[in-house]
Amino acid sequence: MEEDTKLIAASKAGDKKAFGQLVKKYEQLVYSFSFKICRDKNKAEEVLQETFINAYRGLNSFSGNSKFSTWLYRIVTNNCLMMHRKKSHEPVVSIEEADLFKGTDELQIPHWGETPQDVVLNKELKDVLDRAIQKLPLDYRIVFVMRDVEGLSTEEVGKTLNLSAPAVKSRLHRARLFLREELNPYFSK
Repeated sequence: MEEDTKLIAASKAGDKKAFGQLVKKYEQLVYSFSFKICRDKNKAEEVLQETFINAYRGLNSFSGNSKFSTWLYRIVTNNCLMMHRKKSHEPVVSIEEADLFKGTDELQIPHWGETPQDVVLNKELKDVLDRAIQKLPLDYRIVFVMRDVEGLSTEEVGKTLNLSAPAVKSRLHRARLFLREELNPYFSK
């Protein structure tokens, strides 16, 4: 954190090498997060570039009230949302309007613990999970990835996305229900 503070101050003063060090330190985090949201290598690479361009241009607006990584998560999220808006031609259906959760209170979810699986079944499960995550509406996917995949706290997710803690919890709950519904057929084979 202290190292980031020094690199940020030097970058604000015009030291391009210092900003290059920040890029090197955070490029994997930015790429990984953008890939988890966009679910496409090319889009993730584009978001990676846009994120660091935006970060460089807006570095003077970084006040240091949050972690630098939290600020980068916000930029990545905005870039993913902008890309989605520009390139999306599919109709958007609100998850609340889709009646996907009718009767989910009674839904029996099998245990997801580790079982002896061979490589093929593990790959199949990963593919099924990836497809299910891809089907999540973008707002829910972002919250799910930040909270359940990246391990950020509810407060960090809320701060990054400018959402209240109850809104984060609600989106996360809906995302989890949606994924359970999508994955249930796979586990009931």
